[in-house]
Amino acid sequence: MQVILGASGQIGRELAIQLKREFTSEIRLVSRRPHKVNDTDQLQSADLLDAGQTLRAVEGAEIAYLTAGLPMDTRRWVVEWPIIMRNVLDACAANGARLVFFDNTYMYPQTSDPQTEDTAFQPYGAKGKVRAAIASELLDSMERGRVQAMICRAPEFYGPGKTQSITNSTVIDNLRAGRTAKVFLRDDTLRSLIYSPDASRAMALLGNSPGAYGQTWHLPCDDDRLTYRQFIELAAEIFGVEGRYTLLKRWQLALAGVLSKQARDAAELLPRYEANNIFVSDKFKSRFPDFRVTTFQQGLSAIRDEARGNTST
Repeated sequence: MQVILGASGQIGRELAIQLKREFTSEIRLVSRRPHKVNDTDQLQSADLLDAGQTLRAVEGAEIAYLTAGLPMDTRRWVVEWPIIMRNVLDACAANGARLVFFDNTYMYPQTSDPQTEDTAFQPYGAKGKVRAAIASELLDSMERGRVQAMICRAPEFYGPGKTQSITNSTVIDNLRAGRTAKVFLRDDTLRSLIYSPDASRAMALLGNSPGAYGQTWHLPCDDDRLTYRQFIELAAEIFGVEGRYTLLKRWQLALAGVLSKQARDAAELLPRYEANNIFVSDKFKSRFPDFRVTTFQQGLSAIRDEARGNTST
């Protein structure tokens, strides 16, 4: 049995598809209101903030994938993420389940230095600090032999379906709707973006590779990095729209923060848009040379084709 904790998000849904396609039909989807992705999926309602419910969700599992997400709410992140990680670690230790944790890069320095699995944590802001804390707690549990686990870390993602990311919400969704895209601070810095189905495919592969445990892995993305200007030009060409965009300055974003709590909660991420973002996934690509990484051309074309299919149904 392989269990997905936080299965209702896009990463969890795509992970369920890939696990069924390549590895197992014994899949349990866990969230507060789970829905089947595959016909054979087992569903279990659970709140990961509840230790008992988390323990029962992991019962009988060989592998548990933690793909849960929280809204961009700083207070909730600070309060809830440590509880979720503690409950999941306790549940995996009690049940002898291996843990695969889907992580982000908020704990890394927001500089142009290349990011590898060995990059030291240097978080900026409360959300980065709590992500560094829970990743450190997991690494400590791995080192002490309390759980057999791995960290699968991804940069910002873009993708089809209900993918939730800044790039999707400010660029892709606007262009597809014929609106003006929005870009934070600079349009000339290089961005590392991972196609969300690639993240799930890679995580399924790692989770089912016994030798991959006890390590941190950077999930694979297209190394042909683009600036947002180039990304918008390519997306506009593929979508068949005009590539209009507005460059939002720091004062404009600060003003938005006065009016919007969501904008205030996202403010700590802004420095990442002032510098090149170089996320390096050479370790994964060397270990799994046959894994085909989706290019920006392919990913944006798939998003276009999905939108056309949704329109026609």
